[in-house]
Amino acid sequence: MAYQHTYSRSISLKHRWRHVQASWRDTQILLREFRTPLFWFSFVVVGGGLLYDGLSTLLGEPLNSRAEAIYIILTSAFLQPSNRDFPSHIVLQIFHFLMPVIGVILLAQGLADFGSLLFNRKSRNKEWEMAVASTLNKHIILVGLGHLGYRVAMKLHEMGENLAIIEFNANADTVSEARELGIPVIHDDATRPATLEAANIQKARTIIMASQNDAMNLQIALKARSMNPQIQVVLRIFDDDFAHALQEQFGFTALSATEMAAPVFAAAAAGVDVTNPISVEGQLLSLARLTILPNSHFAKKTVGYVEDNYHLSIVLLRYDHKSDMHPTDKSPLHSGDVIVVLGGPEQLNRLLQDNGQ
Repeated sequence: MAYQHTYSRSISLKHRWRHVQASWRDTQILLREFRTPLFWFSFVVVGGGLLYDGLSTLLGEPLNSRAEAIYIILTSAFLQPSNRDFPSHIVLQIFHFLMPVIGVILLAQGLADFGSLLFNRKSRNKEWEMAVASTLNKHIILVGLGHLGYRVAMKLHEMGENLAIIEFNANADTVSEARELGIPVIHDDATRPATLEAANIQKARTIIMASQNDAMNLQIALKARSMNPQIQVVLRIFDDDFAHALQEQFGFTALSATEMAAPVFAAAAAGVDVTNPISVEGQLLSLARLTILPNSHFAKKTVGYVEDNYHLSIVLLRYDHKSDMHPTDKSPLHSGDVIVVLGGPEQLNRLLQDNGQ
C-alpha cells in the first residue's frame, strides 16, 4: 500500500510538472501569434512619427528630432500628454486625435484576444493538447481510442508510461477519461505528418496503431518510421500472414487483435517481448521475456517468490550467459538476469509494473 501511494504521488507530481511546462509552451505560442498586432502597432507608431516629423517641418512647426516625433505619436496612442505645446496647425492636431483611436484598435484588440486565449484554454483544446504533447520525451504515441485503444491506454497508464493519443473520431467519454488522467488527446488525422509532429513523434520511442483499418495502420507506421527511424512500431493487423510479413520486412511488431490483447500491446510498447495470448482451459496466457531492472521489486528475490506473489510461472532463467530451462524455487534473481514467464494479462501487467518497465 505504501508503495502504491508513493507511486501514485510520483505520477501526480509528474503530471503537474508537465502541466506547468505545457502552460509555458502554450504561452510562447500565443506570444508568437501576438507578434502580428504588435508589428502593426509599431509600424503605425514609427511610420506616423516619421510622417509627423516631415509635416511639422513643412508646416512651420519643426521638432527637435525624429525620435521626439515618434515619442509624441506613441504618447498620443496611449492618451498621454506630450512634452510640447499642442500644435496650432489643423493637420498636426488631427494626429493627436487620430492616434489614440488607431492605438486602441490595434493594440487593445490584440491584447484582448491574447488574454482571452491565455485564460480560456478550453476554447483551444487542440492547441493545448499539442502543447502538453510537446513536453513529452521518450513517450508512447497511441493512434486510435476505440475499444482496444482505450484499454491499451489504460494499461500503459497503469504501467506509468508517458503517453500521447491521436484520435480522429473520438468518443467523448473515452477522451474525457483519458484527459482526466493527464493524457493529451489530439483530435486529428494521424495520416498527416503534421499531426504526428504535434504528438512529438521525433522524441517518441514507440508508436502503437490500434485502429481497425489495416491499410491505415500500415500507412501511419511507415510515415512514423520515416520521421523517426529509431521509433519502435507496434500495430494491429487482423491478417496473421500479413503481420508476419511486416515483422520480417520492416521490423514492426504486428499483433492480432484478440479479446485480451490490450496487455500484450502495452507490454510490447514498453519494450517487452510478449506473445499473443493462447487459451488454456478457458484462460488466456502469454509468454513474456524481460530483463530484471536495477530498481525491480523482485531483484535479489527468488524464482519461488515471484511465482507465489505474482501467480505465474517462470519457465526460463538466463544469467551469466547460461540458460536454465527449469529453475528451482530457490534460484536467486539479480539485476540483469533475463526471465521468461507464463501468465495471464493481469499478472504480467503487475509483474512489468513492479519491474519498473
